[in-house]
Amino acid sequence: MKTNFVESEFAPLKRVVLAQSQFYLPEEENELDTSFLSEKNLDLFDHKVGDVADLYPDMQTKWENEKVQMAQLLTSYGVEVIRPRMLTEFEKESGKQSGRGYANFFSRDPFFTIGHFVIEGNLRFPHRRLEVLPIRAILIEESKHPEAIYVATPQPDISQGSASEAGPFLEGGDVLVYGKTIFVGYSGLASNLNGISWLKSLLEHWDYNVVPVRLHPDILHLDCALSMVKDGLMIYCEEAFLDGVPRELKNWDKINVSLKEASLLMTNGLPLNESVYITDQSFTKLIAELEKYGMKVETLDYEVSMTFGGSFRCTTQALLRTTN
Repeated sequence: MKTNFVESEFAPLKRVVLAQSQFYLPEEENELDTSFLSEKNLDLFDHKVGDVADLYPDMQTKWENEKVQMAQLLTSYGVEVIRPRMLTEFEKESGKQSGRGYANFFSRDPFFTIGHFVIEGNLRFPHRRLEVLPIRAILIEESKHPEAIYVATPQPDISQGSASEAGPFLEGGDVLVYGKTIFVGYSGLASNLNGISWLKSLLEHWDYNVVPVRLHPDILHLDCALSMVKDGLMIYCEEAFLDGVPRELKNWDKINVSLKEASLLMTNGLPLNESVYITDQSFTKLIAELEKYGMKVETLDYEVSMTFGGSFRCTTQALLRTTN
């Protein structure tokens, strides 16, 4: 029986959930917030409704191939790769009829792993709130180990409508693990303080310290502003931290990127361990900077995934990251 455990963002990755590539652009105008996307990608969403596979078949093929290449790279480093199931026809039809569309494309956000905790989050965008369902069978299997603790964030309050800000909202892209210190971002686009308070109340019983991190309103998630490459080294966007970088990280070596570069997901790479880092092949300046710190940099073309607002970290969620 396998155990789940995430020790830190850069502990050796051993088992991971790699997302599928399914997305239906929703009909309701208020369902899709594109404020965090780069300008060159906005026209893909303008007045478009339907499954990406139908709207942009060539893009869909390339998108799926990106995941194949990613799986091959992860496997070459001995990482066990698990894929969520595909959406059923019933799920897709329900999403169409509701006007909210459907999504099964970023495994980072619907759940997250902290130590032995497997935690289902709550996504702010209504069209993504059922995104955990294709992953849930994996989580149930993970929870069978006696050390695993499987919990879910309380369902969001919709007493003021589906766009209510009450939440609690808690998304995996906002959660960064550093031993017993857990950083959780909030910008107004994803996780909120109600969600962070719930997580803090839960984890303090196991001596975790949850640190809220206030972000620029154009930053979707904390992992779009900060990447912990290895102990003592991070990639970050200084402009994104409205209260400055958390004090726990002030003495780290820093590779700084601009707000515009952050919008291109330059911080959203994936450490395989403290020696190897995955990023997009287009980030040549960043690759050179990482190599100066002795990192081996693996690169892929992840253009389509980034078009939809997420890169290597967004399309993966660790189940096992440990030095043991």
